[in-house]
Amino acid sequence: MQMLKRLTYSLDEIRPYVNWAYFFHAWQMDGKSGAEREELQADALRLLDLFSSEYATHAVVGIYDAVSDGDDLLLGEVRMPMLRQQSPDPVEGVCLCLADFIRPASCGKTDRLGVFAATVDVEMEKRYADDPYMRMLAQTLADRLAEATAERLHEQVRKEFWGYAPEEQLTIPEMLSERFQGIRPAVGYPSLPDTSLNFIIDRLLDMQGIGIRLTEHGAMRPHASVSGLMISHPQARYFNLGKIGDDQLADYADRRGIPVEMMRKFLASNLWRK
Repeated sequence: MQMLKRLTYSLDEIRPYVNWAYFFHAWQMDGKSGAEREELQADALRLLDLFSSEYATHAVVGIYDAVSDGDDLLLGEVRMPMLRQQSPDPVEGVCLCLADFIRPASCGKTDRLGVFAATVDVEMEKRYADDPYMRMLAQTLADRLAEATAERLHEQVRKEFWGYAPEEQLTIPEMLSERFQGIRPAVGYPSLPDTSLNFIIDRLLDMQGIGIRLTEHGAMRPHASVSGLMISHPQARYFNLGKIGDDQLADYADRRGIPVEMMRKFLASNLWRK
């Protein structure tokens, strides 16, 4: 099975999926008074009302037949190497890798894997270049709208496009609490820290088709963009990769076909074992 969809969403459709807790966290408002938080949110909502008449968000998702091959994901002829924990996971007691949640090629059956990207109209981030407060307000709001678009997209994937959970009846707060089946690990996050994976995702999805450009290090522009995988396995869960050693770095670089020192630049410095 292979399916590719590009979608454009109005901000009115996306608004209910905004996770305001992360918006406040970006402003370091944890522990602040309710009045301060309400004032900030009121400013953001006024800006959202303005943006709703001018801008939209965009997403692309591909659903592919996939298998795992060791710590690699195989989507047809496209190989997407993953990293594995090198210290046992505190919950599972084993060293996890996202490839563990996809059927191995040796079982003779294919699985499915979603690959996605979501973003905002780039002008949203540039609107208030000369006003520091409004610039930050627009940026943090745009970040939340990109994530909200991914949330809405994932709901449609589960219930319609892929349809592995067609009877799902979750409220939006339940979705934001991740009570759905499966996971949506994003590039740059704890289980998928290598931003250069965006080059592979771009090969699959053509992210430029929704307005995303990649830097030489795989970072996305607009900054308010998110990309990653959609895994349906009922036991799939998020985990923190933790620190890796030079042994896995060398193996991963070899699987990626990238020189070790270049691979090191793509990965956060806090991943290295001392």
